[in-house]
Amino acid sequence: MNSPQAQRIPTTDAAQTKQNERQLRFEIFRYNPLDPTSEPRFETYTLEETGGMTLFIALNLIREEQDPSLQFDFVCRAGICGSCAMLINGRPDLACRTLTQSLPTTIRLAPLPVFELIGDLSVNTGHWMRGMSERLQTWVHTDGEPDLDRLETTMEPARAEQIYELERCIECGCCVAGCGTAVMRESFVGAVGLNKIARLRLDPRDRRDDTAYYEVIGNDDGIFGCMSLMGCQDVCPKELPLQTQLAFLRRKMLTRGL
Repeated sequence: MNSPQAQRIPTTDAAQTKQNERQLRFEIFRYNPLDPTSEPRFETYTLEETGGMTLFIALNLIREEQDPSLQFDFVCRAGICGSCAMLINGRPDLACRTLTQSLPTTIRLAPLPVFELIGDLSVNTGHWMRGMSERLQTWVHTDGEPDLDRLETTMEPARAEQIYELERCIECGCCVAGCGTAVMRESFVGAVGLNKIARLRLDPRDRRDDTAYYEVIGNDDGIFGCMSLMGCQDVCPKELPLQTQLAFLRRKMLTRGL
């Protein structure tokens, strides 16, 4: 007579994997502003989850297998271009670095607020970023024309590390979308703009002083518009120390404004 131990059928890896698979329900915002017949709405798609699936993979499968008209952006697939940023269950993040297994089975996707909508999940962050950079003059200001034949200016390693830390910003727009001031006031330059000023202020090649910086950020559209809710830092996919930089700039600009 076979023992109960002998009668058990071993579970194969494939069968165990099948048990662990989930059926995902995607509620995706759809709207084409160029189509006068299009109306803002959420459409539902279902997809079987696989191991290691990211939202980037899931969206591509939906577009390839269910709805080729779905619009969303991607370039690098490695979390360094920022183009796939969107609202994921109400929170700004990058689709390419978000694993579906970290989310519930119902996933609601919407475009980032603040930015111009291109269609569905695609927004024009580039237009906003360029306008912000032009307003804040986010380039190194020198005393004269650069000498291209001259050796590069040396820099202390500690200062270079500080600058590099802030240069890691990928301009994805998550901090802007997560900012209460930016959502209410479209002229606010956001943490991404103020981070650029903080980076330039560290650069020894930039000849501007705090008085010059005050002229571009010493107002409610700049550093004094920040409500210090820390939403920008909470949603930054690169985990930049945004609130530290904003607090530092506010102290400096308050002193300069007196």
